[in-house]
Amino acid sequence: MRIATPLYNTSHEFKPTKYKVFVQNMTDDYYQALGVSRNASAEEIQKAYRELARKSHPDLNPDDPRAKENFQKIQTAYDTLGDVEKRQRYDQFGSGYERMGAGGAGFEGFDFNDVFRQAGGGGGQMPPGFEDLFQQFSGGRGRPGGAPQPRPTAGADLNREITIPFATAVTGGKAQFTVSGPDGKDETITVSIPAGVKDGQKIRLRGKGQAGMGGKPGDLMLAVQVAEHPCFKRRGNNLEIKLPIGVDEAVLGATINLPTPHGTAELEIPAGTTGG
Repeated sequence: MRIATPLYNTSHEFKPTKYKVFVQNMTDDYYQALGVSRNASAEEIQKAYRELARKSHPDLNPDDPRAKENFQKIQTAYDTLGDVEKRQRYDQFGSGYERMGAGGAGFEGFDFNDVFRQAGGGGGQMPPGFEDLFQQFSGGRGRPGGAPQPRPTAGADLNREITIPFATAVTGGKAQFTVSGPDGKDETITVSIPAGVKDGQKIRLRGKGQAGMGGKPGDLMLAVQVAEHPCFKRRGNNLEIKLPIGVDEAVLGATINLPTPHGTAELEIPAGTTGG
């Protein structure tokens, strides 16, 4: 909620006569998107995100036309609630918190004398001591011509997770995810996934982190989470699969087709093969 500037009487004495209150609704409920309560812990948020990401990934739901949209909503929700600072700003301002700036709405660049000039027919001035009051609210930045601009600083690095299909982790490929830019608009980023990437491995995307204050933007550190496969299990660089065969194939031997991440391969089953 933000409170607009009060309307004043024409006297120089500070007597607010009316306040206008504007309520900002949270149009996108990120807590609901992840299925957690508003007081959920960081561990609960991360656990909920991982479960939803595995279930909702577009590659695992090719027949669902809304899979990509739902997956992006989950990613956006986790990007916000998984970051302590962003979560605090979201709880205060809602899904439009990025447009409020790092410190929320303030009084920078606003000349409060204009309020009194309008109220007094053009000749009013801010009463003595009243400007000091707004100096306290704005952290000393409310007075025009006040403190100098801060020195340029580089943006901070950001951390987030991305869930990829099992096959992409084995063979490599491309993956996409969505982040919110400084202007509040969503940006879709495509990242190259190297073949053999491991669960928990990090990929650095330079310049895709937090925007700097006049300096270079930070980097984005992607922690890769590999989705489980219904058949294959990974042991280091090896893949394991349980292969059911018939009794006659085990006794007499056979040649069968075996699915692999790289295509179908022929496998010779020796005669007299036992289970395991």
